[in-house]
Amino acid sequence: MNITGAVLEEVGRDRPFGGSRPLTISELQLDDPGPAELLVRIEAAGVCHSDLSVVDGNRIRPVPMLLGHEASGTIVALGPGAAGSGRARLAVGDRVVMTFVPRCGQCAGCATGGRLPCEVGTAANNAGTLVGGGRRLWRNGSPISHHLGVSAFATHAVVNRSSVVRVDRDVPPDVAAVLGCAVLTGGGAVLNAGRPERGETVMVVGLGGVGMAALLTAVAEGHPVVAVDSLPEKLERALTLGASEVFTPDELAESGVSASVVVEAAGNPRAFESAVRATSPGGTTVSVGLPSPAAMASISPLALVAQARTIVGSYLGSAVPQRDIPRYVDLWRAGRLPVEKLISSRITLDDINTAMDELADGNAIRQIIEF
Repeated sequence: MNITGAVLEEVGRDRPFGGSRPLTISELQLDDPGPAELLVRIEAAGVCHSDLSVVDGNRIRPVPMLLGHEASGTIVALGPGAAGSGRARLAVGDRVVMTFVPRCGQCAGCATGGRLPCEVGTAANNAGTLVGGGRRLWRNGSPISHHLGVSAFATHAVVNRSSVVRVDRDVPPDVAAVLGCAVLTGGGAVLNAGRPERGETVMVVGLGGVGMAALLTAVAEGHPVVAVDSLPEKLERALTLGASEVFTPDELAESGVSASVVVEAAGNPRAFESAVRATSPGGTTVSVGLPSPAAMASISPLALVAQARTIVGSYLGSAVPQRDIPRYVDLWRAGRLPVEKLISSRITLDDINTAMDELADGNAIRQIIEF
């Protein structure tokens, strides 16, 4: 079938991206779903730093590539064996949340309960293919790479069934989309990796979509939250979302405030250093941001030893999507996790290049492309 999507043509073009236009809106050809695959009509897609990191070259992926990985949509066709069975059974008409680390359920990574990503899914993501192998996207006879098994900046996508989680129709498309990356990553950094005890303070350093989702999740679980960012408008937003205290990085250093669990969601080595310094003795620093592979940080090993601190890396919030997304849906239904408050603007696919500029400038939390 013919679809319309945003294809990254070249990595590392000059900013502003609204002028250099690294992403082009193209007519593409999409194969029918193969074994264990499904065709999804995309309803909403979020613009995330993981997309920007491919555009600016911090994450090397094969191009041309159809970007987008945080999304929701409705199943319109199922390939052989894609329906599955039991509670995870899928059917045409189901709304699904897309998740960007498919899980085969059989490798050593999958056996860690979310601590490590799936080896099979990671290999496919790095190669720009689906889990089952190969590509389903074409432009004038030439293959187009998939982004993280999803490629959601398009009207439709073919994905492996391990890349989706079904949700009930009462979950709106925009909320469902944000659950699949920002909430899985930020919320999981708190619940799965940080695991604060009842009443312990959680600090969040870096208030993009993932950081704000971590804040919302910590508040939902009844924890006082300290929010840290260099942009005053994000600190103001954090207060409206339930933060108890807010600081710029300089103010935090001067205040001496610390927390038992500190989530670093900025993807910046200086932010990581600040997060470690602000972790209380005996506490845990959770690093969930994704800096450039060349970025380096400096910390004191003595402070780790003498104060019994722990540093934990958390990829995708150490999540198992089939396990975790229903938990976040329940919190949302109960009114405790207002995911819709993470949405800073709604855009169209034609706005995608300027949306990358907004994200790079720190002006956006979650921009949602509506189809």
